[in-house]
Amino acid sequence: MKIIKNNKKIILKPIFNKETNVFEFVNKVKDKIDLLYIDPETNKEEFHIKTIFPSEHADYIILNNINKFEVSANKPDFKKTLENEIKEKTVGKKYGVYKKIQNNKDIDEIKSIAEKGVDFVIIDLDDWKIIPLENVIAALQQTNTEIFSIARSIEEVETLFTVLELGINGVIFETNIEEEIVKIKEIIQDAIFDITTAKIIEIKDVGIGERVCIDTVSILSEGEGMLIGNRSNFLFMVHNESIGSSFTSPRPFRVNAGAVHCYTITPDKTTKYLSELESGSKVLIVNSKGHAREVSVGRSKIETRPLRLFKAQNQNEIGTIIVQNAETIQFIGKNKTILPVTHIKIGDEILVFFKKPSGRHFGMEVSSEYILEK
Repeated sequence: MKIIKNNKKIILKPIFNKETNVFEFVNKVKDKIDLLYIDPETNKEEFHIKTIFPSEHADYIILNNINKFEVSANKPDFKKTLENEIKEKTVGKKYGVYKKIQNNKDIDEIKSIAEKGVDFVIIDLDDWKIIPLENVIAALQQTNTEIFSIARSIEEVETLFTVLELGINGVIFETNIEEEIVKIKEIIQDAIFDITTAKIIEIKDVGIGERVCIDTVSILSEGEGMLIGNRSNFLFMVHNESIGSSFTSPRPFRVNAGAVHCYTITPDKTTKYLSELESGSKVLIVNSKGHAREVSVGRSKIETRPLRLFKAQNQNEIGTIIVQNAETIQFIGKNKTILPVTHIKIGDEILVFFKKPSGRHFGMEVSSEYILEK
């Protein structure tokens, strides 16, 4: 699995107190953040990170004539009109404003200044967050203005980045805790799996057992599914139930995943047994190109059904999976075709993900541990 960074920005506002050495803290997390909310004029240390601040010396300059950011000084060099400041932009600098959102009039004002050419807006939301944020994103989606917002918790960060699917462009987060920055970094990273093919070499009915049906809270598209397998390093692409038949209606939110013991990969890069998933759990939905997205489980159903084992091989790697023996359970074929498990034959090629085997301790990878799974 590869981790790639999208265009979302983490803006760190470090906490200054006696317990925190800001220079040491920033240097620990500087490869995980994009902008530093700090006054470049009072900053005695060189962090080699772009800054955002109400100062003409910052890389992202917050203009003060709409509303003052809570820590900004009333500096005489920021007394020009907004339009003059935009016209006099310094090459390489970005200019924006801070605005507290309390009603639709504030949103109209943000739209107006975005149309004047500001590079970014910083919005601050009160108790009402989702609806005002949706309105801001909708109002600015046709402009080139980036939307930054103040986040006061990790949970709020996740919400801000996913509203209207587009989310905002960056969060300003005040902290002196490295683990919080790491968590935010994980939220905005995209996972890509190296999906390849494997040839079916054995098919065997294994009798009655319990399988897990995962009903997600999201509508899944054709070509999407979950990575499932008997081995944590060799996982099969199990397709969702968005394709109906003359006997069944489509269930585009569902993946009939596999037997209770099977593994799947979760967004935190650990594995879980399918039997561990429950309402509110997070899973990865992966498409045929390997692009993954995080989705919540709405319901997990464990029921007794007839099961079938499939063994597949790619070069020297062999993996297996046990799934329900029914037409609605499907793999994805070599040419992106949908293959019901009742119709697959030995020699068929299907999409899988595999990597070098490693040990697992409560789902966490232990790279140096020897393990052999059969």
